[in-house]
Amino acid sequence: MSEGKPYRRILLKISGEVLSGEGGFGMARDRLSALSAEIRGLHETGTEIGLVIGAGNIFRGLTGAAAGMDRVNADHMGMLATVINALAVQDALERDGLFTRVMSAITMNEIAEPYIRRRAMRHLEKGRVVLFAAGTGNPYFTTDTAAALRAVEIGAEVLVKGTKVDGVYSSDPRKHDDATLYRRLSYMDVLSQGLRIMDTTAVSLCMDNHLPIAVFNFGRTGDLARLVAGEPVGTLVTAEGA
Repeated sequence: MSEGKPYRRILLKISGEVLSGEGGFGMARDRLSALSAEIRGLHETGTEIGLVIGAGNIFRGLTGAAAGMDRVNADHMGMLATVINALAVQDALERDGLFTRVMSAITMNEIAEPYIRRRAMRHLEKGRVVLFAAGTGNPYFTTDTAAALRAVEIGAEVLVKGTKVDGVYSSDPRKHDDATLYRRLSYMDVLSQGLRIMDTTAVSLCMDNHLPIAVFNFGRTGDLARLVAGEPVGTLVTAEGA
């Protein structure tokens, strides 16, 4: 994906649903353990890892707003849910022997460090896994946009998006047998075709800052390590495209 050259620093974005069990809500111990094992294996290669986790397994701001809640209140609830997920993943990672830091865009000194860019970069340089929580700290922005923003700020070489399918398809492969898997796309392909791998704000931010987006199947063990090692896994979104 990176022309055979391993990535040195990445920002991994996964959905909150990755942590949930069969019911699609809450957190399952086996899912936390599996996530921790993947990250630990990648960390052992020397890769510096930032992590952003969504909150769909607990509360999604847009869902709350659609149900009649005030959008700002709903988004703040969603941000707090990402902190809960970050703390759960931090616990799993530290049980596996990794050093971590949770950094929150909303000040909560008793449980997380405030997000400070230079401090985050120093943690990464020291080999700590940094979990960026509470989104951007502002309503109306998704965790996709938060991931893109943090990736640009910390100088990540790629924004890695873990999904439930093998990459970006022309249509939903779970519903359409003739869906085509794209190996390479341009940012403009994603935006003009409405491929919805991330929201348009996130994709535009990556495009403006020449940050590649790699999309892969997080449920397939080993694909994350292969992708970061430079192997052709999933879909790579760049300025050039195919």
